[in-house]
Amino acid sequence: MPGFPAMLAAFAVAFATPVIAATPATVSSAPAVTDTAPAVSTQFTLDGFRSAKFGMTQDKVRAAIKTDFNLSGDAIVAGTNAAERTQLLTITVPDLLPGGGKAQVSYVFGYSSKALIQVGISWSAAIDPTVDAAKLYANSDVLVAHFTSAGYVPATIRTGVVVDNGILLFRGEDAAGHATILLMQGQFTGTADSTQKVLKPTSLALLYAADSKSPDIFKLDPGSF
Repeated sequence: MPGFPAMLAAFAVAFATPVIAATPATVSSAPAVTDTAPAVSTQFTLDGFRSAKFGMTQDKVRAAIKTDFNLSGDAIVAGTNAAERTQLLTITVPDLLPGGGKAQVSYVFGYSSKALIQVGISWSAAIDPTVDAAKLYANSDVLVAHFTSAGYVPATIRTGVVVDNGILLFRGEDAAGHATILLMQGQFTGTADSTQKVLKPTSLALLYAADSKSPDIFKLDPGSF
């Protein structure tokens, strides 16, 4: 799974990018691309993913995984992100979204705090060969509809923003700055002077982040090089 903090940095730049993409004509369920934030009336708190809460230790997250998905032992794969110096626990969950195919869920623990700072979820053919473009768009439709009505702070909501490797389908924060980010990744086709470009999707990535602006990862001190 790619480094999600790097994805966060890309999204920050992308907010100034004009929307020029069109969804593939072969996928009728593709979400509309828009830069208008929907109105929401009820705010909420994003504190993690299901039973796994931001700030938990690895042992507590393992217990949460057992509660949520009845997975333990070798079904939970421990790993590291060498560049960011973070620790990860990764699982594969069938039908995390009903009918959506297998998803990979990664719990990320901070460099300094050693506590849960992010949860990343992804769907792709590499994880489940039955996941095709139509299923990726169907999954994204369900998630975008859910997030746009969930109660994120309206001023923080962005939808349908084109980035280098796909379309930022949704980004929003709660009042404490905890962020949800949904990205359809893939390759754009079309000529350089075309007014429309078509995204051929390869994966759908969802990130819940305790601190999207300054994540707890390894960074060199200013002036050290």
